[in-house]
Amino acid sequence: MKLYDLEISGNCYKIRLFLAVLGIEYTRIPVDVKAGENKTSEFLEMNPNGLVPVLTDGATTIYDSAAILVYLAKTYADEEWLPGEPIQLSSVVRWLAFEQSEVRYGLCRARAKLLNMPTPLAQLGTLEDSQALARQALDILEKQLTQNDWLAGGLKPTICDIACYPYTAMGPEGGVSLQPYTAVRRWMEKIESLDGYIALPGQVRI
Repeated sequence: MKLYDLEISGNCYKIRLFLAVLGIEYTRIPVDVKAGENKTSEFLEMNPNGLVPVLTDGATTIYDSAAILVYLAKTYADEEWLPGEPIQLSSVVRWLAFEQSEVRYGLCRARAKLLNMPTPLAQLGTLEDSQALARQALDILEKQLTQNDWLAGGLKPTICDIACYPYTAMGPEGGVSLQPYTAVRRWMEKIESLDGYIALPGQVRI
């Protein structure tokens, strides 16, 4: 198994985190996006979007972080990480979609702008709009996590917790404080206590 990876990317980190929690060995292949390694013909053959992460597992190639989490959960993890029961599954999918919308265009984009990251996302919108959307996302997370230990509402974490954790925890790198969000911070501590947890890249909380 190989992971085409960018150290500071939250999307790549969530895959590294899930692999670590599952105890899966893999080969990590750094991709220098500033040098355009993600735009080479070889890379674009794996992912025509030219984005990391990309996971190869034998003859199988998966790109997009949510798709990779689903693949790993269905292939290597206990069902608790991606429940098959329809209501539980729909809840996991809903929070995966939330991560790709409110979290992406709020917390993730604000961070990308402040860190001058080489991603098309950083070119969209304003920092102020991104931070406002980030706080809206945190409000939604806070409400859910005040009522539930985990995002999908079950007794154990699922892949939507893994998906939403990185850019939420790195919110301060986008100029968004986590101090007002008690339930969110408690949820992050629970994730950080999981067996196999690995530290975020260069993350400082405010």
